[in-house]
Amino acid sequence: MNKESGYQWKLGMFVIIGLVLFVGTIYFVGKQKNLFGSTFELYSKFNSVNGLEIGNNVRLSGINIGTVEEIEFLTDTSVVIKLVIKDEVRKYIKKDAFASISSDGLMGDKVLTISSGKNSSNIVVENNDYIASKKAVEMDDLMNGIKKSVDNASVITSEIAKFSYSMNNGNGALSKLVSDEEFGNSIKNMIGNLENSSTEFKKFTVKMNDGKGALSKLVSDERMGKVIDSSLTNVKSATKGLNEVIEAAKHNFLLRGFFNKKKKEEEKKAEEALELEEAEMKKELKIDIENDSLK
Repeated sequence: MNKESGYQWKLGMFVIIGLVLFVGTIYFVGKQKNLFGSTFELYSKFNSVNGLEIGNNVRLSGINIGTVEEIEFLTDTSVVIKLVIKDEVRKYIKKDAFASISSDGLMGDKVLTISSGKNSSNIVVENNDYIASKKAVEMDDLMNGIKKSVDNASVITSEIAKFSYSMNNGNGALSKLVSDEEFGNSIKNMIGNLENSSTEFKKFTVKMNDGKGALSKLVSDERMGKVIDSSLTNVKSATKGLNEVIEAAKHNFLLRGFFNKKKKEEEKKAEEALELEEAEMKKELKIDIENDSLK
């Protein structure tokens, strides 16, 4: 009798524990699926759901606030998603909010994320409202982008290899600058010469600015400039006076014969030069005629 009572007591405890676990599981799942508490519904249209399934979580600012209730086709290129969301977070979802589909981790389940809009409207969504959607980055697009990046990296690597080979084996100036010791020494000497020239030019400019030499005074001394300007004016005046004296001497009866004789000599030289030029032209013309007759 006591043995049967022990079995019954154990069976009763087992049943009670099972019921507690069952109720707890139902409550936990119901809480996750919004089976308990007040909720409201939102809708959003997508061209593709990217693997989103009924029962997946809806998140706002990284917090689970609801679940995906239904996914239905509107057309062959449009899908509408029904969301069941806790009513307590409705005040945080504005009219200009938008929905997007993302992954829970790199390889995790899909989740629907609600984000604030650009205008940050203060108008709260109502039950059965539609919110805008944003196209998600699909895995195929991501893989195509990665493939292009890898291809570009391969091309860049190949070009770098060619450049390195040309640098080590080429005959260009840059290759010689890197590998040719004699060319490098020439460049070094040229730079040294430039430095020396720069130093000497610096000394020259310092001396030019110290105001001691004649060239320095010519450049910077205003008084020296006025003296030179006055001297040039005097030379110009003297030259003009000399020309007038020579012109007057030409008309003087004592010197008239000298200037006439000189003029005749110059005219005779000009005539001889002209006759010589005519003779050369005749000679060339004769040679051209003879060449034409031979042809």
